Formats: sequence, structure tokens, C-alpha cells
Amino acid sequence: RCNSAAGARALLRRYYIGFVFQGFNLLKRTTAAENLELPLVYRGIAKAERHERALKALDQVGLSDRADHTSAELSGGQQQRVAIARALVTEPSVVFADEPTGNLDSQKSHEIMALLRRLNDEDGITIVLVTHEEDVAAYAKRQVRFHDGRIVSDTAAGTV
Repeated sequence: RCNSAAGARALLRRYYIGFVFQGFNLLKRTTAAENLELPLVYRGIAKAERHERALKALDQVGLSDRADHTSAELSGGQQQRVAIARALVTEPSVVFADEPTGNLDSQKSHEIMALLRRLNDEDGITIVLVTHEEDVAAYAKRQVRFHDGRIVSDTAAGTV
């Protein structure tokens, strides 16, 4: 229960929304698993369950073998998959992804987009993605294009 609009928004973000940033935003000196456990600390989840959920999320993104590696020990693509796993660890209904492939080469971009598409198709997670790249946008089932803050088109997959 919340007494303010700001508090209500914080609860909404904490319990229903995951975020993936272009710059990964991982804590440098902590392991992949520890990076994933942090959002669960804010929920008051016990340590054992936090670790179990972190390992499950890492497995979802194909990085279960990197749980004990720090960011410095991971490639850019692996860091972005950890960032996606961090968004998933809270089991959100919606994931907002801001240029999630912006720091990656084309092969890693393809892997990340295939992963996001799979999460939508198989797990039913709504992915809201912002991109300037046509090849990245092509993965979307629906594309809404903006120009100067206004919607200029809204098309379903296969019509672009």
C-alpha cells in the first residue's frame, strides 16, 4: 500500500517492470549472480531464494556457467545478457529495453534480439524496445514510429 504517486510508481517498477539499458549498468566488482540478486534485496527476499532466482535467470539467458564472473571477466554480449537477466529476475510483466544492442557488434545484437523475441514468444513477457536501428526493429511484432514526439506510424509484423 502506498500513500503517494511517487511511491506507487516505485512499487510498480519494483514488482512489474524490468529495465535493460544500453550501457549495461552492472556493478563492476560484483559477480553476475550478485548483480542479479540486488533487485531482490529491495523486495526483502531471503538470501537463499535470491541466489536460486539469480541462477535461474542466468540460465534463461544462457549464462549459468558465468554466475561467479565479474563484469570485467565478461564480453560485451555476456554483460548485456546479464543485464537482461537482471531485468528478468524479478519476473516482470513488461521489460523496457533502451537501445539494448547499441554497444554490441552485429552478431551479438542478433543474439540479444533473438533472446528478447524468445522471452516474448515463450514466456509471454511484453518487451518495449527503443531503437534507431532498422535491423533491430525488424524483430518486433509491432513497430510504433515517432517523429518529433508524435506517432507517425503503427504497424504489425510483416507489414513493414
